[in-house]
Amino acid sequence: MKLNQVRERLLAREELLSPHAARSATSRGRRSAETPSPVRTEYQRDRDRILHTKAFRRLKHKTQVFIAPALDHFVTRLTHTLEVAQVARTIARGLNLNEDLAEAAALGHDIGHGPFGHAGEEALAECLPEGFRHNYQSVRVLDRLEGDGRGLNLTFEVLDAVEKSSKVREDIFADGWGVPGTLEGQVVKTSDAIAYVNHDILDAIRAGLIDEDDLPDSSHRVLGRGHGNRLNALILDAIEASWAATGEGDPSSAPVIQFSPDVRTVANELREFMFQRVYLYDETRHEAERGKRVVKYLFEHFRRFPAGISAGFSLTGDPVERQAADYVSGMTDRYAIRLARELGCPDANGWDV
Repeated sequence: MKLNQVRERLLAREELLSPHAARSATSRGRRSAETPSPVRTEYQRDRDRILHTKAFRRLKHKTQVFIAPALDHFVTRLTHTLEVAQVARTIARGLNLNEDLAEAAALGHDIGHGPFGHAGEEALAECLPEGFRHNYQSVRVLDRLEGDGRGLNLTFEVLDAVEKSSKVREDIFADGWGVPGTLEGQVVKTSDAIAYVNHDILDAIRAGLIDEDDLPDSSHRVLGRGHGNRLNALILDAIEASWAATGEGDPSSAPVIQFSPDVRTVANELREFMFQRVYLYDETRHEAERGKRVVKYLFEHFRRFPAGISAGFSLTGDPVERQAADYVSGMTDRYAIRLARELGCPDANGWDV
């Protein structure tokens, strides 16, 4: 069969990657074995499965920073995800790692985010006894909820990278939820920070919260001025500082995805600046608190009336609190606001949706 030659050619190309790269032929596999595709590697199949989910499409109306923005050019969770995927592919390509694995994990890394971004995440964490984390929810969506409750049967490496993509406030590379088991997973974790810091600065400038001159002097000195220069500087530094991942050069150097020390310090200073001036700014936080109250209102409503939970958003055998959390976390900002308004939540009034 000639089509099988396509797969063989793709697998042969993977053998040209870095000795430290993940290869689909040696993947730890899927929960359930499947017949291989004749024209795609396993990580390419994962990428395509994520891309075609309903949960992925709903990211276009989920908050990145600014809740339910009325203007067209603010970043949404979908455009953020696409930027992360592009940065991850660039870094993976530069280090001769597996672009397909990096792209698949990047596309899935935020698919479990609820409405109103981190505000919605905080609300659901306060509602559920076991807490709520968007990275764990992303794995849950991909592995259990999508596909009418069957999950997508993704490879272990993609799910591992998604689960460990989240970061703590103090340091981009801190191991708050574990270190991804592949270098491609580490690339996604780093690319997430590169993407959101840069596009969140643009959105904050667009919203009038800051301007370019407000940014720390260290960022201008080390990364340059302007979106393009900062983005380029961070990507190039990640490739150069992580060169051991290519398998070239000093064999005693441990392969790890990182920034150089100076750039790491500046990147963390820039993130902390964004926390203080944008993410936790009074006006931004006021909207976030409204979003939290809407999420809690919806959670409590569906906890009390689980019959209203639409099919396909939860698992019927789960506790009602888990079903309510799965349903509400799957909502877009717009749907959550409209539904809460219909149900009589006063905090849902005033948003233009």
